[in-house]
Formats: sequence, C-alpha cells, structure tokens
Amino acid sequence: MAEEPIVCDTKPMAVEVEPGKHFWCSCGRSSSQPFCDGSHKGTGLQPVMIEVDEKKTLHFCQCKQTGNPPLCDGSHKALQG
Repeated sequence: MAEEPIVCDTKPMAVEVEPGKHFWCSCGRSSSQPFCDGSHKGTGLQPVMIEVDEKKTLHFCQCKQTGNPPLCDGSHKALQG
C-alpha cells in the first residue's frame, strides 16, 4: 500500500522548464521540489513524467492533491483553512 504524499506547500510553484522530459515528485519527499530526486523509493508512490515541447512556465502542484498531476488544479484551496 502506498504512503500518503507529504504536502510541500499550499500553493503551486511556477517553474520555467526547458524542452524535454521532467519528472514531478508525487510523494513530497524530494529535496529538489517540484522535481523527483528518488526519495520516493519504498513509499509506493512514483514520479510523474511530463514532456515539454518548448520552453514555458508551468505551475506544478505542491500540495500533491491535484487531480491533474503534475500541474496545479486548485486542490490546495481546500487545504487552506
């Protein structure tokens, strides 16, 4: 059974990404948020790959509750009491 992801922040992180494949941290344990550094090993959680065709700014989910991984869908608003 997979562990629960750790909430890193209650707002998205805007990152300008270069073309290519990027791996979003879905577990919240990476020290290089919002990207995977392998810290998920043993959690049952896996990083999510996103492929970008051109340089652009993306808003990555930091609460790890998004229904549209790896991008923010506003789910963090439910965590902001």
